[in-house]
Amino acid sequence: MDSVVVKNTAGTRSPETRAVDPVWTRIREAAQQAAASEPVLAGTLHATILSQPRFEGALSYHLARLVGTTEVPAALIRQIFDEALNDDPAIGYAARADIVAVADRDPACTSYLDPLLWFKGYHALQTYRAAHWLWVRGRGDLAHYLQSRASALFGLDIHPGAVIGKSIFIDHGTGVVIGETAVVEDGVSMLHGVTLGGTGKERGDRHPKVRRGVLLGAGAKVLGNIEIGACAKIAAGSVVLEAVPAGCTAAGVPARIIGCVDVPEPALEMDQRI
Repeated sequence: MDSVVVKNTAGTRSPETRAVDPVWTRIREAAQQAAASEPVLAGTLHATILSQPRFEGALSYHLARLVGTTEVPAALIRQIFDEALNDDPAIGYAARADIVAVADRDPACTSYLDPLLWFKGYHALQTYRAAHWLWVRGRGDLAHYLQSRASALFGLDIHPGAVIGKSIFIDHGTGVVIGETAVVEDGVSMLHGVTLGGTGKERGDRHPKVRRGVLLGAGAKVLGNIEIGACAKIAAGSVVLEAVPAGCTAAGVPARIIGCVDVPEPALEMDQRI
């Protein structure tokens, strides 16, 4: 995903360098194969992928087409996504890293094209990224609009004020809730039904802080301003009300520490067994 410098035949840097984008290349290759094998999809694949010069353009086009409404048409929504992606290149880098995370961790993912076109956990996460960009610039109403549309369309509710890193995998996604002051660091994986919420009506900093490499099992509820340490594992169906140290496994209702993880990064292994 890193940019590289292209050299000319003399071995010096070319006056015009171009970025190599392997994620985008693999997406286009998969789109070409899909269009050839499924002619019914050729039109949408061309509009969404093959006619777009850059990954960012494909992402903004597709999300805007999904999120737009009669009152707020896709063309206006795309302007918002384009503005965010152009203003903050880190959004595009994170969106690429999220695709790689899905492809690496989800056995149902057959190509880099799948998350971009079909996976609602990915769609909700990228819509959040644009909403967060709006939120930190004081455009709360429009940020809430994107949050509401993503919730209605994809079944995930991610507050635009949350801080979420890159290389995030949200599997299936249905029922995921992430609160306003939650923090999710790089490399985290979570399954459907995960809640990163508060414990009641408290205000201020009230949501969990999930450190890098954590695996949050299906239906896990992590409540309150508590820390889930790096590379911890939260078992499916657990209700976590107290901090979990790095590298530990927590399970139960309420959750208790039951041991240490047996792999360096549970989020990469995606093994919910305890």
